[in-house]
Amino acid sequence: MSAENGKNGKNGIPDVPAGPRPEPLRFYGTTWVDHDHGYTARRAGLAAGSLAVAAAACLVLRVAYQGLQIAEIGSFVSLLVIVMFAVCSALAFRHTWSGFSSRPDPDRQASLRGLLAIGFVGSLLAYFLRTFTEAPGERLHRAEYEKARAEYERRTTRRSGNPSKKRRRS
Repeated sequence: MSAENGKNGKNGIPDVPAGPRPEPLRFYGTTWVDHDHGYTARRAGLAAGSLAVAAAACLVLRVAYQGLQIAEIGSFVSLLVIVMFAVCSALAFRHTWSGFSSRPDPDRQASLRGLLAIGFVGSLLAYFLRTFTEAPGERLHRAEYEKARAEYERRTTRRSGNPSKKRRRS
């Protein structure tokens, strides 16, 4: 037997354990399961990266706001732009934060796509803050994975022995 067909060469036993597989997280893969292969360094790097991108985005928004001031469109429109970005960022932060603990509804996600695009700074800040405690979404994925493993173990340990050798009840 060769390693090419997924066997380890010992009596045809597969290399990967049977049962459910963990779902990979973006940027982390499956390192969140055992916190190995640079998990901590990835968290630190992604926290710094998301904060840097959020800061750069705020700088771009500042330049855009200065462009509005140069165009002299009026204080009311300038105020509306500021309020729009603030509200959209707050809503995007809340939506992103709640998405780390529960699966978002796909229809609602599609309807909020524009709002989340405008409030991208809030999403970046939510990602930044969540990386201090865990990989974003890790708790949700871990709960689902452990539940699937427990169900798999319960299903496989319930059966024991050869059913053809059982005595019939009379």
